[in-house]
Order: sequence, then structure tokens, then C-alpha cells
Amino acid sequence: EQEFGLRATHTIGRSHTSTDSAQYKHRIEAINFSLAHDDGQSSKNLEEADVILVGVSRSGKTPTTLFLAMQYGIKAANYPLTPDDFDRGKLPSSLLPYRHKMFGLSIAPDRLAEIRNERLPGSKYAALNNCRYEVNEAEHMMRKEGIRWMSSTTKSIEEIAATILQEIRMEARTR
Repeated sequence: EQEFGLRATHTIGRSHTSTDSAQYKHRIEAINFSLAHDDGQSSKNLEEADVILVGVSRSGKTPTTLFLAMQYGIKAANYPLTPDDFDRGKLPSSLLPYRHKMFGLSIAPDRLAEIRNERLPGSKYAALNNCRYEVNEAEHMMRKEGIRWMSSTTKSIEEIAATILQEIRMEARTR
């Protein structure tokens, strides 16, 4: 009170009353949606998604979807493209109706191998040759399917999100 020259209100949770409760509720719904649709866990209600990120494992999909949800109230799902998808030569059938909502993330194979080696050192999953194969196949699939994509190799989550927002032409919902 002395420092700010104001009397304390002693009201718990007062900071939440200053925000628009509809915006707050929308952001929480977006966060819950993104968590429920992380890593292809669910294909339920994908029609509600504002964007669906696709790309190889460890290309930045999860942190980007959570950032979009928390900062902008965007319902973002993500799906990892795997060797099974590459063997089939197409996207999973559950995603096909939502191709127009997809945005892809890629990453330089050498950087991907570094990241994966931190998680599973010396594994086939982290081997540079495997990373080259997966990145090449994912980029080929995204081109073939007409999915817009970018490399996340040297980009921050904020830069990736800004590019996605610009590409899908969505307005920030909370600002």
C-alpha cells in the first residue's frame, strides 16, 4: 500500500474479474481442445478445429498448438506424420475431410536428429538417416496433398504461430 499509494482491496481472485469472461472461457476451451487433440490422440470434433498441424515427431507441433490456444484462443489439433503414413502414401482417412485446415511443420534432418537424440539417444528414431527419410517423406506428402508448410528449424514458437495465423488468415481472438 505504501509503495503504490493505494489501499489493498484484499479480494481474492480479483485479477480474473478484469478480463472478459467470454474471451477467457473461449481460451480455456481452446486449450482443452488442443490438449485432447495432441499428437493425434483423438479425431473427434475435428470440424471444430481452426487449424490442424501435421509434421514429423519433434518438429514443434505441440508447443505451437498450445501457444495458439493460450495466446489466441485458437482450437489447434496436431497429428504426427509417421512411417506408417508414408508407407500408405496418404494422410489418415480421419484427416482427409479437413485438408483445408491443415498446416505442416518440417525441420532440418540434422536438427531433428539432435532433438531426438536428447530424448532417445542412439535409437533408430533418432538416427540421421531415419530423420532424413521422415522429413523427405513428410515434405513430399505435404506437397502432394497441397498442404501449406514451413520449416521450424530456426523459428521460435511465436514466429511459427505468427506465420500460421497469417497463412490461415485468422484474427487473434484475445487481444
